[in-house]
Amino acid sequence: MPELKDIATQIRRDIVRMVHGCQSGHPGASLGCADFFTALYFDILKHDPDFNMDGTGEDLFFLSNGHISPVWYATLARSGYFPLDELQTFRKINSRLQGHPATHEHLPGIRIASGSLGQGLSVAIGAAIAKKLNNDKGLVFSLHGDGELNEGQNWEAIMFAPHHKVDNLIATVDWNGQQIDGPTQKVLDMGDLGKKFEDFGWTVISMNGNDMDDVIAILNKAKQLTGKGKPVAIMMHTVMGKGVDFMEGDHEWHGIAPNDEQLKKALEQLPETLGDY
Repeated sequence: MPELKDIATQIRRDIVRMVHGCQSGHPGASLGCADFFTALYFDILKHDPDFNMDGTGEDLFFLSNGHISPVWYATLARSGYFPLDELQTFRKINSRLQGHPATHEHLPGIRIASGSLGQGLSVAIGAAIAKKLNNDKGLVFSLHGDGELNEGQNWEAIMFAPHHKVDNLIATVDWNGQQIDGPTQKVLDMGDLGKKFEDFGWTVISMNGNDMDDVIAILNKAKQLTGKGKPVAIMMHTVMGKGVDFMEGDHEWHGIAPNDEQLKKALEQLPETLGDY
């Protein structure tokens, strides 16, 4: 799917430019999740850039690990939610593009604030139940970091969803093995996350989150698995910093910005495909 791959490359380019422009932000997992966001918004998700908060009749997406806002903002802008040149205001004074997504500035596409980790799955479950109560056939998608699952609230939600047969929910875990303080196995080893979700009653599938063809295939498979009495979880294996060789697999790039020289090197590896903002 060359067109989607081109979009993902441009979004990666947007990410490093945004974070460099304010010398603040989280490029690592943003780069790793660019293929997922591209597939979701440009192929899978039933959504309308003419944004309404309720999302009636649409699919909904909730970003739980809100620090990877650069990839979401770039995707929303390139999907038509707000002007592309607004990306240059990222993390600057009076910008709607805060470091972590927020709702008080009414940025189109954002339905919850997600600066605090561990809360997104609970919200996604609530939205999915609301759709069921309203006979709304739309699906609810969410994204979570593997390190984020250190937060205990997640596990209450992971227990709740199967018990209540919330089967219009697809939750994806970005399993890159890195978090701010180091490899996840060293910070707090979560073991086999897929097995844990299965044991709690979820239908679990896995995908290579940096292979666009696999991302599309598995997201479509996940949609086919909804409506069968269980929530669906995708264990998405990605490489932190994907696309920029000196960032790849290095937890140090969780939350630091490239300097001028590093930006130049990164952009040389990420050719402009759709035009810069």
